[in-house]
Amino acid sequence: MERIQDILETLGIQQLNNGISTGTSGKPGNGGVLDSFSPVDGKRIAQINVASRADYDSVVEKAVEAYKVWKLIPAPKRGETVRQMGEELRKFKSALGTLVSYEMGKSLQEGLGEVQEMIDICDFAVGVSRQLYGLTMHSERPLHRMYEQWHPIGVVGIISAFNFPVAVWSWNSMLAWVCGDVCIWKPSEKTPLTALACQNIIKTVLENNEVPEGVSCIVTGGREVGEWLASDHRVALVSATGSTRMGKSVAEAVARRLGKSLLELGGNNAIIVTPHADLNVAIPGIVFGAVGTAGQRCTSTRRVIVQTDVYEEVKQRLIRAYAQLRIGNPLETHIHVGPLIDQAAVDQYLVTVEKVKEAGGHFIVEPQVLSGNDFLSGCYVAPCVAEVSNDYAIVKQETFAPILYLIKYNDLEKAIAMQNDVPQGLSSAIFTLNIRESELFLSQSGSDCGIANVNIGTSGAEIGGAFGGEKETGGGRESGSDAWKAYMRRQTNTINYGTALPLAQGIKFEIE
Repeated sequence: MERIQDILETLGIQQLNNGISTGTSGKPGNGGVLDSFSPVDGKRIAQINVASRADYDSVVEKAVEAYKVWKLIPAPKRGETVRQMGEELRKFKSALGTLVSYEMGKSLQEGLGEVQEMIDICDFAVGVSRQLYGLTMHSERPLHRMYEQWHPIGVVGIISAFNFPVAVWSWNSMLAWVCGDVCIWKPSEKTPLTALACQNIIKTVLENNEVPEGVSCIVTGGREVGEWLASDHRVALVSATGSTRMGKSVAEAVARRLGKSLLELGGNNAIIVTPHADLNVAIPGIVFGAVGTAGQRCTSTRRVIVQTDVYEEVKQRLIRAYAQLRIGNPLETHIHVGPLIDQAAVDQYLVTVEKVKEAGGHFIVEPQVLSGNDFLSGCYVAPCVAEVSNDYAIVKQETFAPILYLIKYNDLEKAIAMQNDVPQGLSSAIFTLNIRESELFLSQSGSDCGIANVNIGTSGAEIGGAFGGEKETGGGRESGSDAWKAYMRRQTNTINYGTALPLAQGIKFEIE
């Protein structure tokens, strides 16, 4: 804990911390106190004052006013501010990555990797700030010019989940800022300290660039803060990451006021292993996808669909690989798997295990809740593997835990159909050296997911590609490619530079 206290001090976090920030200043909220506990050792890290409704309204008002100024600053200059944020994140990568690991429970390497994602999206956003391109079209009318341009949309609300407590915020905020928007962040109530640390890190950049107070805002609290954002007509876009249940609630509230929503929700991701797979590549990809972040990624590998001819070999290799996993304090660099986020997650792990057994599943790597001096928080569980049928009801549900389902197939087209036969549609992968198999998987008859990989696992997306999925995953796209368009509004312009007024479609309207 002594090391953690030094890190909290480095990141400007006190034992009783402000829970409301509008960029260059912060203040205590009046909505009560929220405790942040570490799943690593069960200890309370700090207390945070959370927002009341009056606090929330005050923050939104500041954001609305800041937008009036921020949108008029040239996009490349906004990009320069974001570039400087990336430089500050580089300075604090070690401290912030360690806090991510300690407050959330993912391995230290994954915590550092998450901060690197933030740095990478800053670099990407700087480039975007000079590439907010529209199109020029030919008009059907003489002496007319048509083009389209993109304008910022206003206030963007960001609701982030505990499993990626800082990276997903940066995917949204960095792009929204270069587009000219302002951001209000509602971090997960399970990981609020990392959010406040991020605000502390970029505070100097905001001040040095004379960024209006209210461009970067944080409002801590529980479900009610998300409900306020979703129902607030002043918030043009709500980007929400979390469960499908939460996403449906947000989407309904935003739709009632005809606002915009960007949803990144559940995943039930499968890897198909064909007889032509290189198993030396496939097995590490499967295991990391299944146990990384203790199975608490939306892109975690939940199902492995293996062709009959190689099924037994894959099964035995997985058993040997799982026997090598090191579970424990994620701040120790040799550890593969840390704890689940809290006791509720452990309870869900146990419920899922029982449902698998009731459905007829057989565990080849046994589930277990771990206890002892190395597992004091009570949130540590053993990653497990079960042989199941794809049509079990529990297999079609997303469980945020390191439970991997092993499924047998004969025909590849049927394997793809099994992969697609779940409500979620986020990430997918196939391991094969056969080009026909890989191309079928990527074709219109292949994976129905937003992400489809060949010879890599389902997790570990890079920021250069648009991230998101279909069906109950929500349909949103964040991060790379042209995802910036979600944070802007398209405007079509027609300019008449002639002396007559011809109408479109040849319509005649004569008047003296």
